[in-house]
Amino acid sequence: MAIRPIAQRTLTVGRLAVEVYARRAEMGRAAAFDVAARMRALMAKQPHVRMVFAAAASQNEFLATLAEQENLDWSRVEAFHMDEYIGLDVDAPQSFGTFLREHLFDLVHPGRVEYIDPDADDPDDEAERYADLLDERPIDIVCAGIGENGHMAFNDPHVADFDDPDIAKVVDLDEVSRMQQVHDDAFATLEEVPESAVTLTMPTLMSAGAVYCIVPGPSKAKAVRRTLEEAIDEECPATVMRRHANAILYLDRDSAARIQAPAAGA
Repeated sequence: MAIRPIAQRTLTVGRLAVEVYARRAEMGRAAAFDVAARMRALMAKQPHVRMVFAAAASQNEFLATLAEQENLDWSRVEAFHMDEYIGLDVDAPQSFGTFLREHLFDLVHPGRVEYIDPDADDPDDEAERYADLLDERPIDIVCAGIGENGHMAFNDPHVADFDDPDIAKVVDLDEVSRMQQVHDDAFATLEEVPESAVTLTMPTLMSAGAVYCIVPGPSKAKAVRRTLEEAIDEECPATVMRRHANAILYLDRDSAARIQAPAAGA
């Protein structure tokens, strides 16, 4: 029987629980064990579990382990993704919907999967359509990451709004966010990366009953430090997790390397 890895270090910053693991694989496994436990607990008291997933290489170990978990009735899961490029073919390998199909959905077969269409004729209409689907019932679980600029989904600092009235919206991507896609080997050059996307907004992500944020690797160390040590502000959107009543940030040794001290308060 698989055993949940034990964190090397734990701390709490504001209301945000932080767990640091020696290796990336252990971090991903621990997050998957915790998400699966939350799913089982919810299924014991409600007919469906509504989940939002990030699509990025940072989530690989987490998604692989989650797909292997036993005693999960995926037919009762309603699955969404948190962002999508505008202008890609729906089956493009860089599409976040394609990524989640390959890394999770085709392995576990959720009862309902809703995709953002990257090739929609009117992106604003597509954002509104997706918002209506999300608004049907509350979100139970968000499985997220943090970008190199501190973004969550595609809420880059210049478009993030902690009081955003929208559920989903069309945004222009900043260069740091686009360059991250090159660093992740999703695109060969910056010029190939789309310049806009549909994203769930920060209030939508933070409305979830639980947030599990998985952030490995040295390229995320600066963003992690800012998330935990700087003021809660849209300049580093991930800082708002410190206000969430039930959020956990999972780190490996590399992503936690710049943490100096817990931030004071929320």
